[in-house]
Amino acid sequence: MGHNDADMLEVGNNLSDAEARSHFALWAAMKSPLLIGTDLDKLSQSNIDILKNKHLLAFNQDDTVGPPAKPYKWGINPDWTYNSTDPAEFWAGDSKDGVLVLMLNTLGETTSKTAAWSEVPGLDASNHRVTDVWTGDDLGCLGEYKADVVSHDTAAILVAKEPCT
Repeated sequence: MGHNDADMLEVGNNLSDAEARSHFALWAAMKSPLLIGTDLDKLSQSNIDILKNKHLLAFNQDDTVGPPAKPYKWGINPDWTYNSTDPAEFWAGDSKDGVLVLMLNTLGETTSKTAAWSEVPGLDASNHRVTDVWTGDDLGCLGEYKADVVSHDTAAILVAKEPCT
């Protein structure tokens, strides 16, 4: 099986914490090799925490489900279709632990994002248990996930495949 190879991680190289989270989340979701391209002695604790995120590392290294996450809603067009000026902002990928969902904010201001399960590949419109990837918090059983995402940051959640009972 081939793998994406996005070159070298830039976490720790003059990125804001929001940008570092987005960079690492998308890198791990693409299942690209995790080659750290910075002086490890100069990493901040927040950069170390990002690089050690257990949910993103588990997705990247999943030994059961191989394919990377893929975009399911593109850019900022009203109909979420591809456009060449804005990258995909909604990504999802299957794993043995659930469905990883990323909501990227490429804009220069905080924006509200919603992941509706009926739109996410691999999920149905039922309530599903949700875990916040960044904090590890169990967010409970939800029918969708809404977040205010700051500029250049990425909301990242892990959604259980089985509906809540």
